[in-house]
This record gives sequence, C-alpha cells and structure tokens, in this order.
Amino acid sequence: MNLENYFISQFKSRHIGDDGALIDGTVYSKDAFFEDVHFKTSWMSHYQIAAKAMIVNISDAVAMNAEPRYALLSVAMPKNITKNQIRELAAGFQDAALKYGIEIIGGDTIGNVKLDITVTVISKTKKPLTRKGLKKGHLIAYSGKLGGSLKELKKLMNLGKIHKKSKFVDIKLRDKFISKCSRFLSSGMDISDGLFCDLQKLSSVNRVGFKFKTKISKSIGCSGEEYEMLFGFDPRYKKAILRHAARSRTPVNIIGKCVRKNYKNRCKAHHF
Repeated sequence: MNLENYFISQFKSRHIGDDGALIDGTVYSKDAFFEDVHFKTSWMSHYQIAAKAMIVNISDAVAMNAEPRYALLSVAMPKNITKNQIRELAAGFQDAALKYGIEIIGGDTIGNVKLDITVTVISKTKKPLTRKGLKKGHLIAYSGKLGGSLKELKKLMNLGKIHKKSKFVDIKLRDKFISKCSRFLSSGMDISDGLFCDLQKLSSVNRVGFKFKTKISKSIGCSGEEYEMLFGFDPRYKKAILRHAARSRTPVNIIGKCVRKNYKNRCKAHHF
C-alpha cells in the first residue's frame, strides 16, 4: 500500500488532486524540501537549496497554467547555521521569486536540527489546466529530456560531483510553452515523482490506460524531480502544439495514446 496515497485519501475535499488547489481562479500550492530527504547540504550551496525549493513550488503553478503572484516561506534552520548561509538562503529565495514576478509576503522561521523548507505559492489563472480531461484516443507527451535527475542523484549518492547547470540544481520550467498551448491541452501536470508514477495519477483520475509507441526504460520512467511537463491532447491539435513547442524551443516527446485498459506504475514509491 502507498501510505502517501492512503493519508491523502483521509481528506475528502474536492479541491485535492491536482498540482495545486483551484478555488475561484486562484491556485494554492505547497511543497516541502527537507534536508536528508530531498537534498544534503554537501551537495548544494544554501543559495541553490533555496532557489530549488522555490522553483519546484513554482512548477506546480506552471503545471496548472497559473501565474504565480505571492509566496509564503517556512524555514527550519539548524542552530549552527552561519549568517553568510542565511544570506545565501535569502538571496536564493528572492532571485527565484523575482524571475517569476513573485512577492514573498511572509511565513515562519524556527530552530531545528537540520534545514527544512516549505513554500506556499499563490497563483492566478483564467484558463486552468488540470489532470482531468484525458479521453480515449488522446495523445500523451512530455517536454524535454528525462532521466538526468536520477542519474545525477546516483552520482551524488556515490560522493561524486555535478555541474552547476545540472538539472538536479538548475531547473528550467516550461511556462511559456504551457501558457501558449493551454487551449490545446486536455490534461497536464509536472513530472515530480517520475514519468511512470505520474502517468499512474493521470490514469486513475481519467480512467484510461496508455499504449506506448516504444518501450520506455526505467532509467527514464522512474526518474523523479524532473519538473518537465506531462500532458495530453486531442490528435487534431498536434500540429499547433508542435508549432508552439518549436517557437518556445521546447522539445516535445509524444510517447503514446490513451486507451481503455489498466495502467500500472513500475517504479518503487518515492515516499514512505
């Protein structure tokens, strides 16, 4: 049993189930970024840690075709943190927020034995993109290249070093592509838990399975924290989507189509 899904199932709100909660044109999203769970301070600078914590939360807004406006921060800091490291954290949060026009409006700080961060992002949307909307015959695709995050994580776990432009620390969101293509998309979400795991989420909410064009390896399908977009669309809009993808320099990989059959995730759970 997936304990994360079991816990979420205890709450019956109709707003739960997408990358963020959509209420009257406002999207509320929140993610945790905890030391020794999502990162180690030996892997990344405090600036990189803060910037990534902010960007992975902004990714939820982008996934729902929402414009992020405000952020609330909760930062639990170890008592041995230095003033220079605190300045790095603040700069990382502020630079990532500034890039997307976000105002940091408050939050909370506490002492802790390690560095734990949670970010709440409040966004606005006129045309929300949700996970529900896939139908039999719709094509399923993802942006960019997958597999790099898992590869880099394994390198770090083996005490290796990664480049500062590695996807593990320097995430590129697909906001321009999604905003231009939203009217052509039937469903969408960001790939945070891995392609296979996130396909399972789309399968469950839409009651469809997938027929893949070619076999997808586990090194690609099980790579989490990619923050590329996973999306579906009616085949009639294929040319329009590929045209916008080219204009925004967004690689698009059409991997298959939706069919009426069961789908099962082949990866181990990332949580619990």
